[in-house]
Amino acid sequence: MTGLGTDRIRQPRSISTVRIARLSVPLLIWPTSAASFRSTGYPGFDRLRDGGTIQLAACWAHARRKFYEVQQATASPVATEALRRVAELYVIEAAIRGQTAEARQSMRRSKSLPLVTAMKAWLEMQLAQIPPRGGLADATRYALSRWDALCCFLNDGRIELDTNTVERAIRPVTLGRKNHLFAGSDGGAQRWATVCSLITTAKLNDVEPFTYLKDILERMSAGHPMSRLDQLLPWNWRPATILN
Repeated sequence: MTGLGTDRIRQPRSISTVRIARLSVPLLIWPTSAASFRSTGYPGFDRLRDGGTIQLAACWAHARRKFYEVQQATASPVATEALRRVAELYVIEAAIRGQTAEARQSMRRSKSLPLVTAMKAWLEMQLAQIPPRGGLADATRYALSRWDALCCFLNDGRIELDTNTVERAIRPVTLGRKNHLFAGSDGGAQRWATVCSLITTAKLNDVEPFTYLKDILERMSAGHPMSRLDQLLPWNWRPATILN
């Protein structure tokens, strides 16, 4: 959420790298059998829905940005009103930040759902009245074509309103992408992606990355059982000093 902070939900969180259409795409995932993926709208993500176990959740920040660009360029009152309506959703999110997933879902159903329902009807009405070609129509169609995915947050309190948390988390990887070209081989690049995923996942779970990696590598070298590797995942990990 641009300028509005981030939610700190006590749930296992991880950054995973999924190869789609020959691209390695970072995703914020929830490790459950029926996962929800927050998507930026990139078409390659559509493959994740195959099998019916993954639900794509669209990003409100991306939808908002389309209207913001129109408003900045043209001072359109329609774009201004769209921004106001989206801002109302973020006000609710700020009020429920840090609460349990169940509490967030309950508040969203009671407070956000009426706003979202009214917004869709309003956007459809505006689309019928504005010129079909232009930035405002494009922004409106962008939101409406992804409406079901934009509404996923209403039914799952674990889902964030946007992808900003992930985009901030992967910024160091993006800034270093030219260096990553010199990984040496495809296998080296895959291992580097794994290390980046572990480091960012540790940060998301408030674990200091160097301490974490040093500890788990030492434990694995000392013969930590393969059957208990889940104990070394960032959201389960505890320092050896605490365990002893």
